[in-house]
Parts: sequence; structure tokens; C-alpha cells
Amino acid sequence: MVKINANYKNLKQNYLFANIAKKVAEYSSSHPSAKIIKMGIGDVTQPLSQPVVLALAKASIEMGDKETFRGYAPDEQGYPFIKDRISSYYRDNFDVDLDDREIFVSDGAKSDVANFTDLFSDDNTIIIPDPVYPVYMDSNLMLGRKIRLLDGNDENGFLPMPNENLEGDIIYLCSPNNPTGAVYTREQLKQWVDFAIDRKAIILFDAAYEAFIADENLPHSIYEIPDAKKCAVEFCSLSKTAGFTGTRCGYTIVPEQLIADGESLNKMWMRRQTTKFNGTAYIIQRGAAAVFTKDGQASCKAVIDYYMGNAKIMTDTMSKLSIWHIGGLNSPYVWLKCGMDSWEYFDLLLNDINVVGTPGSGFGRCGAGYFRLTAFNTRENTTEAMERFLKHFK
Repeated sequence: MVKINANYKNLKQNYLFANIAKKVAEYSSSHPSAKIIKMGIGDVTQPLSQPVVLALAKASIEMGDKETFRGYAPDEQGYPFIKDRISSYYRDNFDVDLDDREIFVSDGAKSDVANFTDLFSDDNTIIIPDPVYPVYMDSNLMLGRKIRLLDGNDENGFLPMPNENLEGDIIYLCSPNNPTGAVYTREQLKQWVDFAIDRKAIILFDAAYEAFIADENLPHSIYEIPDAKKCAVEFCSLSKTAGFTGTRCGYTIVPEQLIADGESLNKMWMRRQTTKFNGTAYIIQRGAAAVFTKDGQASCKAVIDYYMGNAKIMTDTMSKLSIWHIGGLNSPYVWLKCGMDSWEYFDLLLNDINVVGTPGSGFGRCGAGYFRLTAFNTRENTTEAMERFLKHFK
């Protein structure tokens, strides 16, 4: 008789955002005339930039000509043309040198963050900040691993730090943080790097929102911290940076000097990927490479500025209403204190002002009593949603 992985029983029945979608669909069904403004899931509303669209179109035409058609990529981990662009981006913007062999192009950070756990024994203890992106927790629960949660709260700015009593082997860090929008400073990341090296631990650093950081004093990459290549893997995404939520492309950096239990994680990840992943589509990689051109960067910056303009409208509204909040300055997320059960607040917003957000408790125990709003809607919808807030909560 077939036996299932019983660890799946430890998961919540529905993924957080699937549960939200179900609730919204039920409300819409019974209130067909309601104009619901969605500020919950982190999907984008602005289209791909012209440099990206032109690159996608050109690559599509190439695939229809036998002289330029491409089948399997010669390197499943990414074509040289995009790896060169990514390494130049790190060198020019962060003063970080990367070898092309350390860059692995994929279909997005979500899958890589979850799949990288394949490289580690289930005997490891996993350190996860709370609240945080659900994939970190769920992907390890699926494997039955021991998880140690680090409390994030308004006292520590939702940026928990290591301490001498902390024990663990794999550390998840997300900065700018999803869901809170909080960003670690260089000094704080240095403490984490020193802790990981001292304990022979590995940091899995999610930098999916680095392009939204406006404060020049804040680090975009963990590799801006001395010695981080000895202990950290970095995951990046073009989903929010360049609107690739429906196009799917990201990249993971695994330094060649990163060693765990005597083994090269770079070589192990290469072996894992060549077995379980066949590479990102050529057309998509051409579009992604255009993101890192001069015109592509300018176009992406304009869209990011647009979303951050939305974020300012949101934070200004929260301030007017004297609602405690963080985020929205170096992140497209605004994390607010709702003063009641997070799901009750979700129902209140949906029913009373037809605005959808994400209950903080869906991101962990420490998210209870908090709520996340995103800046990814249109300017018109964002403005209208905040006007509804002001009218209802004033």
C-alpha cells in the first residue's frame, strides 16, 4: 500500500493566499456590484517595460527561424548573456564581484527558496523569523524538520537578531521583509553573518525586494557584508522589480567558497538543478537580460517609483488616522497594527469598505493583531482605497 508523506498533515489546509482568494470570491458572488480593491496578494498591475517587451518579441521571432532556433540550453543554469548582466549589476551597484558559475537563473525566488532545502539533512534545526513569508515555514514542515521561530515585534522593529542562546543550522532572512517591510542595516546583517560563521550555520537570504530600497545606507545584498560569501545563499526575483509575476524569472547566487559539512553547496545545487530543473526558457531569459540594460533599469526604476508613490499615499493615510505602521519607505508593503484579530479585520475591510489585505496572522504567530497592505495596485485604486479608509476610520 502506498504511504504518503505524513508531514503534509502538519500544514494548514489551504495556502494563505488561496484562502484569501476563496473568501473574496464568496463575497463577490453575493455582492456582484461591489468594487473590490485588492491590496492583499503581492501581484503587480503595471505592464512589462518596453525594453523587456521588445527583447521578448525579438527572441520569439528567433525561435521561429531555423537559423536562430534554440532547444535545450547549453547551460541549464542560465545563458551567459544574462549571467554577465547580473554580475555587472552586482559589481556596478553593490561593489560585489560574482563569478558566472555562482549565478543560477530560475523561474523565480519562491521555487528556489523552497527547493534549496533539498541540499540539507532533515536533522538540521531551522531558524525562521516570525512573521515571515509562508514558504519558508511550509517547505520545511513538509520535510518534518525542527523549526525554531524568532519573534519579530514592534519592540525590535520586526527585525529579530541572534543571541548567545540561539541554536540552529539553517537561517532564513528576508530584507526588505515580506510582510513587514522592515529592512536590516549593515550592522545588523554583520551580526547575523558573524553568528552564522561562528556556528557553522548557513543563511538563506531572500532579497526579492532589494530594488525598492531607497535609503542609500541600507544594504541591497548580503554580499555587501564582509565574509558573507562564506555563509550565505542569496535569492532574487524579477517579479516585483520588473513585473515578471506572470513571466517568471529569478536567480539564486551560491558562492563557490560556500562549504557545508565539507561539501560545496555550489556543486550540490548544480547537481540538484541539473536533475530536477531543465532551465528557464530562452525567450524569458532574453526579456530578463533586458531588465539589466541602461534603458531597462530606467524603466524599472520608473515603475518602482510609481509603486512607492502608492506606498506614500498609504503611509500618509495611516499617519492621519494615527494607525501604527512600518514599511512603505524601502518596501512596497505597509504593515499596520489593526487592534483586533487579523482575520476579523480582514472581514471588516472586505465587508465595510470593499478593500482586501492580508491578515498578519497568516504570516505567523507574531503577526496576530497586524495586517499587510501592498502598494502594487493602480494609483487610482490606491487613492480610492485610502479615501475609504479615511472615511470609515476617521
